[in-house]
Amino acid sequence: MRAFSSVFSQILKLFPRSEFEGLVRKHRADRHSRGFTCWTQFVSMLFCQLGRAQSLREICDGLTSIEGKLSHLGAQAPKRSSLSYANAHRPWQVYQDLFHHLLERCREVAPGHRFRFKNKLISMDATTIDLCLSAFDWATFRRTKGGIKLHLLLDHDGHLPMLAVIREAKLHEAKIARFLEFPTGSILVFDRAYNDYEWFAELGERGIFFVTRLKDRARYDVLSRRSESGAVLADERIVMVKEYPGLDPVELRQIEFRTPEGETLHFLTNHFSLAASTIAAIYKERWQIETFFRAIKQNLRIKTFVGTSANAVHIQIWTALIAMLVLRYLQLKSQTGWSLSNLLALLRFNLFAYRDLWAWLADPGSPPTPPPEQIPLPQFG
Repeated sequence: MRAFSSVFSQILKLFPRSEFEGLVRKHRADRHSRGFTCWTQFVSMLFCQLGRAQSLREICDGLTSIEGKLSHLGAQAPKRSSLSYANAHRPWQVYQDLFHHLLERCREVAPGHRFRFKNKLISMDATTIDLCLSAFDWATFRRTKGGIKLHLLLDHDGHLPMLAVIREAKLHEAKIARFLEFPTGSILVFDRAYNDYEWFAELGERGIFFVTRLKDRARYDVLSRRSESGAVLADERIVMVKEYPGLDPVELRQIEFRTPEGETLHFLTNHFSLAASTIAAIYKERWQIETFFRAIKQNLRIKTFVGTSANAVHIQIWTALIAMLVLRYLQLKSQTGWSLSNLLALLRFNLFAYRDLWAWLADPGSPPTPPPEQIPLPQFG
C-alpha cells in the first residue's frame, strides 16, 4: 500500500526528529512548554517562510485551516499567544544549530566552485535590516532609526550560506570579521569595508588568502613589478606605508585591471601565485553574496517580523536562513533547473498537496495524487 504525505511533510524529513529533540534538550528549550512543543514552533515558523505568511494571525489561521493534514507533520495548529510567547522566550540558538545540521546535508550534494584551484572560496559581506525604532527599541541604529546587521559567509561550493552572525547595525563589519574562523588555505573575498592592514597580516599568518579592492587613498611603495598584458594594466608586489605606530609593513600584491566595460579596478591580495586575471575573476564572483542578500530579502520574511523582541527577530532570521538552505537543497537535488523565486512560488501553492516531492520537482505540471480517503464521485451521463 502506497504511503501518502504532503509536500511540507516530506520537506520536514530533512530535519530528523531525534536530531531536533537532541538540540531542544541541549538548550533546554522545552522546559516551560506547557503543551506547545518546540517542534510545533519550528513547523509554524518554517510555514511562515515557505508559505509567505505576513503575521502571527496568518500563520495560525493558515495552519488551522488545514489542521486535518497537520498529523503528518507531528504538530498542532498553534494559538497566536502561544507562538508569540515561544518566539519571545525560547532560545534562538536551537535554530542556529539546526541551520548548521542542515548545512552539512546540503554540502553532501553541493558541487564545487567554477575555478580550477582547490582552495575553498568564501565571500564575506553584511546587510542591514531596517527596523522601526518605536517597536524595536532595543535595536538602536541612528537617532530616529533602528536596525540590525546580518553578517554572512557564503561558500561558493554550491553557493551555500556557511556562517551567519546577527548583531546591532551600528557595529562595523571589520570588528565582526576579526572574530570569525576560516578554513586554512581558503580564499576570502570581500569589499573595501573590511580593509584593515593589521587584520590582513593576521590572515596571512593563519594561512588564509584574501582578495579585496584597494582603497582610493591607500599609500604604498612598489617593491617589484610583473609584466602586463591584455586587461592587466599593472601587477605589483607592494608594501603598505606604515600609518600606525607598532604596525609592521605588510607585503601584498596590487593588480590594476580593466573590465570589458572600460572600468579600471585596483585589487589587493596576499596570493602571489594565481594569475592576475584569476584574481579579477575571483572578485567578480563576490557578486554571488549580493545576489543571496537580494534573494532572501525579496522572497522570504526577513524585512517584516511577527515579533518585536530580539529573540523573536533572531528566530525569524534563522528560520529564513534554514528556508534558504531547504530551497537550495531542492535546487541541487532537482534536474529541472529551478530558479529560486519560481521554486518558492510554486512550493507555496503545493505545501499541503499529496504528491511525491521529487516527482513534482522533476515535473511540476503533473496532477497531484488524491489521498486514499478521497473516493472519486461517480460519473453520470
